[in-house]
Formats: sequence, C-alpha cells, structure tokens
Amino acid sequence: MSKLLFDRPYVYGRGEKYVAVEDDLITYIGSEHPDKPFDRVISGKNRLMLPGLYNLHTHAAMTLFRGYGEELPLSRWLNERIFPAEDLLTPERVYVASKLACAEMIKNGIVSFSDMYFFCDETAKAVLESGMKANISRSIVSFDPDADPASDGRVKEALKLYDEYNGEGNDRLRVDLSLHAEYTNTERMCRYLAGEAKNRDAVIQIHLSETEDEHKACIGRHNMTPAEFMQFCGVFESPTVAAHCVFVSDGDIEILKNSGVTVAHNPISNLKLGSGTAPLNKFLNCGVNVALGTDGAASNNTLDIMKEMYVAAILHKGIERRADIISAKSVIKMATENGAAAQRRDGCGVISEGKKADLILIDTDTINNIPSFDPAYTAVYSANSSDVLLTVCDGEILYENGEFAKIDIERIKSDMKKISENYFK
Repeated sequence: MSKLLFDRPYVYGRGEKYVAVEDDLITYIGSEHPDKPFDRVISGKNRLMLPGLYNLHTHAAMTLFRGYGEELPLSRWLNERIFPAEDLLTPERVYVASKLACAEMIKNGIVSFSDMYFFCDETAKAVLESGMKANISRSIVSFDPDADPASDGRVKEALKLYDEYNGEGNDRLRVDLSLHAEYTNTERMCRYLAGEAKNRDAVIQIHLSETEDEHKACIGRHNMTPAEFMQFCGVFESPTVAAHCVFVSDGDIEILKNSGVTVAHNPISNLKLGSGTAPLNKFLNCGVNVALGTDGAASNNTLDIMKEMYVAAILHKGIERRADIISAKSVIKMATENGAAAQRRDGCGVISEGKKADLILIDTDTINNIPSFDPAYTAVYSANSSDVLLTVCDGEILYENGEFAKIDIERIKSDMKKISENYFK
C-alpha cells in the first residue's frame, strides 16, 4: 500500500489541514507538513474532503432494471414488472449489473453499501474486485407456514454465503442475513432467521412499513404493526437495518429506538414510487440512528447518496414548513458516520487519526459551488456527485478524475448493454 499526503484540502469539521494516509489508516491531520517522505502528494486546493459515503439500502444488481417499470405504485411495480423480470436473472447478469453498480457508487463517492438480493456470490465477486466495502445479504422470501425454514434452499444459500464470504477482502466484505419483508415471510421464518442471526452475531436487513397498504395489511394479519411483529418474532434482538419505515406509529418509533434499529431512509425511491415520506424529524428527535439509502436503481434511478442528502435535507423542511430542521450537518452524519455504525464498521465514517482512510475529495471550484461560505452547506445544497474528484477506500484510490483503478468500465458498460438489449428476447 502507498503512502499518500493530501496537501491542505478543507477537511470537513477541521479546516485546511494536511492529511497523511499510510496503508489503510489516516495517520496524521495537522497544520504542519509531516517530516517524512510520501509516495504521492495530492493537491487539496479548492477541495473539500469528506468521509466516504455509505449507501445503507440498495439492490446493486437492479441496475439492470434502471428505467424499466416506470410510473407504477410499488405493488404493481413489483408484481407486474420486477418479479417477472427477476425470474430471468442469471449469475452472469447479476455479476455484470453488480459491477456496474459498484462503479457508479464509487464514482459518486460511496465507499460502502448494504445490499439484499440473490445470486449473492456474484455480487460478492464484484465487490471484492472493485475495492469497495459492502454488507451483502441473500433476501429471504417464504410464504408456506408449514415449511421447515432449516430445509429452505434460500436459507441454506444465505448461511452458506455467510460462512464463505463474511470478512473476506480484509474485512471489506461482510455478510448480513435478510428478511425481504413481513408480507413476504411467515412468522416461523422470521423467528428462525432471527435465531440464526443471533447465533452468528449477524446484522439483519429488512424492508419495513414501506407503504400504507403494507402497514395496514400487517395489522390485519397479526393485530400488530410490522415493527411490533418483528419485535415479537425476535428479529430486533440482532442489529437491524430497516429500510424505508415510511408508515410508522409513535409506538413503532419507540420500538426502533429501544431496539437499536437503524432506519435506512430512502427519500427519492419513496417519492418516485408514490409511497410517501418517512417521519425523519421524529426519528432524529427520538434518537433513532438514521442512515441514507438509494434503494435499487430500478426505483430511483441512480445510486447517488449526494442526491439523497439534498432531498432528505429539503424535503422535510417543506413538509413541516420549518427551515430550521434536518440540518446539513445531520444529513452528512447520516451519510457517513451513521451508516458506518449500522454496518458495525468501527473506525469508519469519520476523518480522524487512527481511523480508516475512507475519503472523498469534492471540487469546490465549480460554477455550482462558488462561493462557499460553509462546507457543510456546500456539500449538501450545492455540490453534486459530478463534483467528486477522488474516492479512497481503505487507503486505496479507487477513482480519480474519471478513471477507475480496479474496474474496466468500458467493458462493463458494453457487457451491460448487450445483456439489456437481449434480456426479454
């Protein structure tokens, strides 16, 4: 690994500083030039340094369905377009689509993502080759109340994935367990997977109360909300990332807080599918850990956390007609430190000596970023992902000035075009 010196970028929360990186760690942040040699010195002039961004909910391989099934509500989008299209997936198609997703995220300053899908060994391969981090999971769906979860092929895949890949790539790749949702699983399966997660000390990923219909139907089935039902099944006894949480009661929010559940807020996907808006300000006021997610490219249509930061910051101001809520700094924390905490990545998500060297540089000398009176406001309200000049993960430069260090982007683009052109033939 190389030794890098960043020459006085504006370090978020610290001001203009030298930042030294050795191997995978930040070893120095200060006003004085370090008295040691470096393999490379990178200019920080007109550059804002942020921690690498975290995408806490996505389906990477769904880049394949970008722009397919547009302008439909969630239930029709899933049942009429996405589920039938997913029946045609193959390992090769998932690999190429996942690799393209990794490239898009790296270009957009994302260093780690949480994923739930299938053919997950192909996504694992793409992540390890790309150089970024990820918490991947095999999404579990089970409708038969009499079926034995221990003999379910999807559960076997999920546990095999955990045993083979968790901690690979110098711990860049983690494996979580995943329940797709309450409405796609039986109580027996929820309890079984909750037990397997506890046995492995694994994180659980789940879709929770994404739509009003889902929320009401769960109450009709169980006389409990989805949050109450998952608590009842023991799911929340393990660290859990709950995506969406658009329709939740005050009691649900207390459950999420007291159980230490992280809410993955996906404002753009929720808006695009007409699902609604999560009560972000209530989550924050109650002390719930909130991170940001894009959802899959099929419902967004980009994997761009900087867009999510902007929308999260302004959307709730408009809904509550209060300009003083959801500060830029709180949104940056959701996109960095909170996401790292949800993935249980100690030493990540912040810029500090001794912490992981996961960093991005944003060009503040662009038309849309001049002038810059406050870096937090610039990052959230002015900058966009095209201003990301450099992405570093574990001390390695993965993307710089349009070039990828570990991904043959032209080949992946070509492969993706061929797959999409012939997908439904």
